[in-house]
Amino acid sequence: MKILVTGGAGFLGQRLVRRLLTLEQLTDGQGRPQAIDQVVVTDRAPLPDFGDPRVQLVIGDLADGALLDRLLDAGTQSVFHLAAVVSSQAEADFDLGMRVNLDGLRLLLNRCRKLKHCPKVLFTSSVAVYGGKLPAVVQDTTALNPQSSYGAQKAIGELLVNDYSRKGFIDGRVLRLPTISVRPGKPNKAASSFASGIIREPLKGEPAVCPVSPELRLWLLSPQGAVEGLVRGHELPAGAFQDSRTVNLPGLSVTVGEMVAALGRVAGPEPVARITFSPDPAIERIVQSWPGAWDTARAAAMGFSGDPDFEAVIRSFMEHDLPKA
Repeated sequence: MKILVTGGAGFLGQRLVRRLLTLEQLTDGQGRPQAIDQVVVTDRAPLPDFGDPRVQLVIGDLADGALLDRLLDAGTQSVFHLAAVVSSQAEADFDLGMRVNLDGLRLLLNRCRKLKHCPKVLFTSSVAVYGGKLPAVVQDTTALNPQSSYGAQKAIGELLVNDYSRKGFIDGRVLRLPTISVRPGKPNKAASSFASGIIREPLKGEPAVCPVSPELRLWLLSPQGAVEGLVRGHELPAGAFQDSRTVNLPGLSVTVGEMVAALGRVAGPEPVARITFSPDPAIERIVQSWPGAWDTARAAAMGFSGDPDFEAVIRSFMEHDLPKA
């Protein structure tokens, strides 16, 4: 079985690749277990050495049709499409966001269509597809009303994956991911970067500036939970999605203040003292448009699960991702 993972240089892409290599097999479109023979990992950024001969690393731009012809061939049975320009960057550079988030996806889907064997395509979407006046608890069927270019690009991507699936070109699955926290590494250009920074930096002994109010409510999922959700989404039979290939993944509904309080309970007062609040209207405008709670009954019925509480998320980060002194 040949698998393509886009966005493989990102922290989630790297974790997914390593998880796939431990699984050794996945199911194909007919639900038959197949050994993972090759994992093609691509990104525009430098890629890590995964230390496994099954991994092929390809650096390039998904908006390049010639590159896609190299990446996807008759042997490709599954695609995990994680490559994206993140929220604030897509808002600041409209052309870049459109080229990567929309044009790159459409080229990838058209290449899959040309394969004519209906590969599985798992597309990661975002809370940013929602916006405006939202119900207290968002449903899978709540109307999309993105308030950012990134959200609009993800919403269009969802529609494309659903329509290509309806036409029988691909076996698509769209997973709307909550904000991922706690991300390891350095801050990125996502509007939600603070959701990790207010935990990660203080635990590293560094100051953190939070650009939103403590009352802001977020919908969060740990990196481990996200990776397990991606694998689960791939393994489900197409019929499990019924009339929509899009599903909201489970997460935790917490305010920023509750996140900080959880940090204090887990790690004590010193990390909390390193956090300051300095509102950034541009960040607040984007993040406040996102839902703070989802109805995940459908996802739970499909076998998806989230994290027990935010304290568990912090402890997991401290155990697996916090640099050791």
